[in-house]
Amino acid sequence: MKIIIVGDGKVGMILTEYLSREGHDIMVIDKNPEVVENAMNVHDVAAINGSGANYNVLVEAGATRADLLIAATSSDEMNILSCLMAKKIGTRHTIARVRNPEYAQQLVFIREELGLSMIVNPEFEAAQDISRVLRFPSAIKLDCFSKGRVDLAEIRIPEDGHLAGHKLSELYKVCKEKILICAVQREEQVLIPNGDFVLMANDRIHITGSHAALASFFKAIGIFKQKSKHILIVGGGKIAYYLARQLADTGVDVKIIEQSEERCLELSEALPRATIICGDGTDHAILQEEGLASSDACVVLTGIDEENIIVALYAQTMGVSKVITKIDRRSFGDMADHMGIDSYISPKVITANRIVRYVRAMDFAKESDFKTLYKIVNNQVEALEFSIRQKAFYTDKPIKELKTKKGVLFASIIRHGRVIIPSGEDHLEAGDSVIIVTTNSGCINRLEDIFA
Repeated sequence: MKIIIVGDGKVGMILTEYLSREGHDIMVIDKNPEVVENAMNVHDVAAINGSGANYNVLVEAGATRADLLIAATSSDEMNILSCLMAKKIGTRHTIARVRNPEYAQQLVFIREELGLSMIVNPEFEAAQDISRVLRFPSAIKLDCFSKGRVDLAEIRIPEDGHLAGHKLSELYKVCKEKILICAVQREEQVLIPNGDFVLMANDRIHITGSHAALASFFKAIGIFKQKSKHILIVGGGKIAYYLARQLADTGVDVKIIEQSEERCLELSEALPRATIICGDGTDHAILQEEGLASSDACVVLTGIDEENIIVALYAQTMGVSKVITKIDRRSFGDMADHMGIDSYISPKVITANRIVRYVRAMDFAKESDFKTLYKIVNNQVEALEFSIRQKAFYTDKPIKELKTKKGVLFASIIRHGRVIIPSGEDHLEAGDSVIIVTTNSGCINRLEDIFA
């Protein structure tokens, strides 16, 4: 597809990297000449210096015949205007990044009445990811498929746990629940394991199963944690607002520490059921005074990665059961892994992944079997969900008889609302949804693509 990306900041840069790698024809528009040159040199894509809301620039960029324009500048209004202009001159689909909470109640109106294909809010998406983990804090990260019927959870195998030294084929002896370990990260290695694979302490594993099955599994291996009920949030930005609103609506006790007095007043008006503390959340005395040690979870959301990492480490030393932090710089994420900070989020990566998922679905809309995409294991592995609309050469045959490409694993089958963790004896049927995990990132667009 021909895709125009307006704004090559952090989100735009990630999108340029992902989408160019998947073979799309990318054109970048940015006002900064250095950014334009960097896009051309690093990602080998076409780029133009100018405004994405300028008619002449859009025409030069090929908007009259583009399949998609993604507006991801720092200005919501500029993004919406760029999409409107592109749509008027012939671009088929448009996506705008809109971050301002004031627009949150109007997003459906903006999308439908102005003809945008999609609106994405990085802070809201990040808050949803954090909220899912806080509801199931045994996991480092949690993704959902098939409207919540199947969870994909990431955990780290503890030194003194019940899993280290076991083959995957022996897991049913540990817990009588149907779950599947579908990907393993061991130091720098990323593996799609088979039944003979032996787990080791500190492996980061990705597990699929129903929510109830995963909860039972975590109890059996001794890492189960109750849902977080008393949560301390450090930093009162947009993510904190969206997160606190979601948590307070479910009866969770939420406390936010924010340094700006003006912002504290705004939050206290917007979040009457949350406790707002005006103070420096990086001051250990304030953290102790506001009950850090007695909190079920601490979420660190200041605007500075270094501060977030330090406060997260301090919260862990204070014995907080669940610590989640925001890290925007991708290089810092790798460092956080080695420092023992397991749960961290990047709104920009979350946004890019959401848009890539939409692009993948749009690209194959005629087949309409593609449903969901998550990138896991530091974006090296993809978990994809497909629906099977009709009988095919791969249906009604035992999975063990199907020849798949290397690095592909059937993770789950959803049939009439029931979750099946597949063995070689199971089969696919028309009407099923199937979840595939693969190391062939960017290469699987239809279910047929997994077969050799």
